[in-house]
Amino acid sequence: MAKKSKKQQQSGGTPATVALTAAGVDFTVHSYDHDPSHPSYGEEAAEAMGVSPDRVFKTLVADVDGSLVVGVVPVAGSLDLKALAAAVGGKRAAMADPALAERTTGYVRGGISPLGQRKKLRTVLDDSADAHATICVSAGRRGLEVELSPADLTTLTNAVLAPIGRD
Repeated sequence: MAKKSKKQQQSGGTPATVALTAAGVDFTVHSYDHDPSHPSYGEEAAEAMGVSPDRVFKTLVADVDGSLVVGVVPVAGSLDLKALAAAVGGKRAAMADPALAERTTGYVRGGISPLGQRKKLRTVLDDSADAHATICVSAGRRGLEVELSPADLTTLTNAVLAPIGRD
């Protein structure tokens, strides 16, 4: 696993790392060899980085009343769609069509980052993130994670903090 500091990332990277560099926040990039046969992208990331799964968050795109919304939850759990809808003042939520999520964010499934998306979507971060000094989210491609503070992620994505994850 390679770690890169912010300064090492300034020359290129993914839209997520470029956005982080431009914002001037502290972050660390973790890369690992992605195994396409692994059943869970998020759990694979936690295992490869040697990080507790409650600190590694997955980015899921849902349709809430006809609008796409991003839910960011720990990889060990799942997204509570009713709670996500409620967090953004909606009534009904369903997982978004994967092809639509990819087109809208500019990322591929398993590598969707809440940062640097092609079209900035409303974002809700599970409130369990606040229990950690840093969390990891996708850096924009499979096998690449970015570690940053939950406060910085919240600020950069204009996220709402809400209890949207479930075990």
